[in-house]
This record gives sequence, C-alpha cells and structure tokens, in this order.
Amino acid sequence: MLVLSRKKNESIVINDDITIVVVEIRGDKVRLGVEAPKEVPVHRREVYDAIQRGDANHREADESASAAEPDATGAAGDA
Repeated sequence: MLVLSRKKNESIVINDDITIVVVEIRGDKVRLGVEAPKEVPVHRREVYDAIQRGDANHREADESASAAEPDATGAAGDA
C-alpha cells in the first residue's frame, strides 16, 4: 500500500485519468473528491461490498445519498 500525505486542495493522480482531491478536513474526517471517467465505477468500500453481495437495497440508498451530496465543485450529483 502506498501511503501519502496531502493537504486541503491537494490531489493525487492515478493512471492519467483518475484524480483524488482532498476537499475538506474536519477533525478526524476527510472529504475526498474523485474525478474519473463515467465508465469507471467509484464506490465507498461498504457500498462496493454490498454490491458484490447483490444487496440492491444498499445500492439504491447509496445512489440516493450521493445524488444529494455536492461534489467537489459544489454541484449535486455523481462526481
């Protein structure tokens, strides 16, 4: 595992087309923005695990939550 230190508004790039940006740091919580091509699925680990188990209810709840949260640009929807 590669471990990096980043400050607010700093980023890392993966494979030329995925960028992870530190959007906010509040206490022990870090908000990350993910910029990736539409065809690249991006999920929180617990949602990914639920999808692998075929848990459709968890997937629908996550999609509703992600649509309501603003992305790194402040717009609501999938990032």
